[in-house]
Amino acid sequence: MQKNILNKIVTIAIGLIWLANGLLCKVLNLVPRHMQIVSRILGEDFAKPLTISIGVLEIFMAGWIVSGYKSRVNAILQMLIIGLMNIIEFTLVPDLLLWGKYNIVFAFLLICVIFYNEFYLKKAN
Repeated sequence: MQKNILNKIVTIAIGLIWLANGLLCKVLNLVPRHMQIVSRILGEDFAKPLTISIGVLEIFMAGWIVSGYKSRVNAILQMLIIGLMNIIEFTLVPDLLLWGKYNIVFAFLLICVIFYNEFYLKKAN
């Protein structure tokens, strides 16, 4: 029973991470560094619409996470996106990251939390 409650709490927390990054950081541009990262990697001409599009997709990801629909597919997709995104940023724009090259450590920890939540905590449900 405790694993079930912890799974729900962690699932909501992960969803809130995606929601905050999508809505606050990208769509509302409260953290301009995100648009700078997109600009440097994908080009300045389309940085604003691409950043907003990425933010909207992150908001949808938050909804998908909380819905629980095909949660294993969702967890795998999250881990792949986070890993790939952070490897690209680590390589191309480490100077724009909040913790520089150490960002990859926090990304790895989030990937571990997602894995643990889906494949260990949820398994007990």
